[in-house]
Amino acid sequence: MHRIFYPLVIAALASAPAFAQLGGSDGEAFVEALSKGEASKALDLVQKPGSTVVNYRGSDGNAGLHIAMHNRNSNWVGFLLSKDADPDLGDKNGDTPLIIAARIGFPEGAARMLQKRAQVDKTNKLGETALIVAVQARQTAIVKMLMEAGANPDLADHASGYSAREYAKRDNRSREILTLIETVKSQKTSAIGPVKP
Repeated sequence: MHRIFYPLVIAALASAPAFAQLGGSDGEAFVEALSKGEASKALDLVQKPGSTVVNYRGSDGNAGLHIAMHNRNSNWVGFLLSKDADPDLGDKNGDTPLIIAARIGFPEGAARMLQKRAQVDKTNKLGETALIVAVQARQTAIVKMLMEAGANPDLADHASGYSAREYAKRDNRSREILTLIETVKSQKTSAIGPVKP
């Protein structure tokens, strides 16, 4: 008898409005609103006193920055970063917002991540860095940006064991990227202020 009773109670509770409110969360509502383009609802949830939704990862593994980056929405990217969104947070595949920007060819998004000091060589679950992804996607502007930010072109991924430099050497269609990898110097370590004699 108990075997029949408990599933019926759970089903009744699940259909009750109060249960739906308890089961939901501001974080889930936020990522859903951002995904659906419901800007005012998403904004309300971010600005709610004590809100922590900016780094909430939804049931699909995406946080607000991942969604904004996929949508190429630089306004939301900038706003979320101003609200302390984590620029190094990975999605379900470990892709950071910087890796997503490299994959989809969104230089403005990549630039914003680098300005927020995102880890330039952080890897996803396949061991890919943003530079490896940018080379594979032939995103020349982003390759240059990442190299200037100090990306290491010799880190190999887990998928094939190749580095960004090796991928660039193997791709005969984009020699410009290999040239960038071999010539662009990091501006990360450049001296600030007067140089001593």
